[in-house]
Amino acid sequence: MRGSCFRWLATAGLGVALAGCGTEAAEDRAAETQVASETSPPPPALDLERLEVVDLTHSLGPDSLFWPTEPRGFVLERTAWGQTEGGYFYAAHYLSMPEHGGTHLDAPLHFGEGQQATDAVPLDRLIGPVVVLDVSEQAAENADYELTTADVQAWEAEHGAVPAGALVFLRTGWSARWPDAERYFGNTGPGDVQNLHFPSYGEEGARYLVTERKVAVLGVDTASIDYGQSRDFVVHRLAAMANVPGLENLTHLDRLPATGAFAVALPVKIAGGSGGPARVAALVPRATAP
Repeated sequence: MRGSCFRWLATAGLGVALAGCGTEAAEDRAAETQVASETSPPPPALDLERLEVVDLTHSLGPDSLFWPTEPRGFVLERTAWGQTEGGYFYAAHYLSMPEHGGTHLDAPLHFGEGQQATDAVPLDRLIGPVVVLDVSEQAAENADYELTTADVQAWEAEHGAVPAGALVFLRTGWSARWPDAERYFGNTGPGDVQNLHFPSYGEEGARYLVTERKVAVLGVDTASIDYGQSRDFVVHRLAAMANVPGLENLTHLDRLPATGAFAVALPVKIAGGSGGPARVAALVPRATAP
């Protein structure tokens, strides 16, 4: 994984040595960094002219969507606004929201007792190369579509094996429905969790990615890494047991290539949390942008 990260960085013109983008032991990374520093000139500065930075995050606000059972949503209460006695402007707010809403991280603890909490998820799981699996055509015909192993293998036949440590983002096209709650969830309104209809990972496809390909993250542009009609949340559970976090309610996946992008997903570092809001961005070499 680390080698592939450095190859991607060189190809994209990033020229930065992200020692944390692999999953090997820290001492191995330190040793390689030392060798590189002794044999190579300093890397050039980050060349953003050769990259498109794509924000994969929905803004948080009054219209943000949260799981239908949440009794409260996003609250931003103004606590200060205006000129102070010192003659300068000052603004501050009180923020309150559930962990699981908007573009957010599902920590393994969410469905795995004793697994990693939000603040314990290693950053090298959340920074790395991206694989985009596109099932938007299937989802347009079937709102309950579940990613299959055959879907993944069809992608691999064209692009090669999904690399270990990749962040996998499933594109269903559902982000275009945001923030229309009934269209996005496919239900009748707040509190209705019996009639959820949206696509996502299926058990067999997710198991193949997690256990066979050993991916770092399962991300999706719908409300859950389990499809809407799931009753057992099996994808959450199998991912949690492997300490694979989820990223839900992503957007703008149509602006990423099937392979070649690099993502950074930074959740709010909540001690002991089961998840939390995240800012997710992708770096796309301009030559490969759709």
